[in-house]
Amino acid sequence: KDFATAVAALPEITSAQRMTGDLDYVLIVRLADVAAYDIFYKRLTSRISVSDISASFVMEEMKETTAVPL
Repeated sequence: KDFATAVAALPEITSAQRMTGDLDYVLIVRLADVAAYDIFYKRLTSRISVSDISASFVMEEMKETTAVPL
């Protein structure tokens, strides 16, 4: 519940999924740069308690769409 509340309150998070396997959640976060990530990270971890966070950064976006082929 606390996690869902934190996710809803942070507009930088554009997508959040609860996962199976080693990761509990995957967040897609839109930020300007690594400095903005540091600020976001501090805001997120001030709202919820976490034991481990791993981040990966997109180097090049090849394709992104919300279209669903019907």
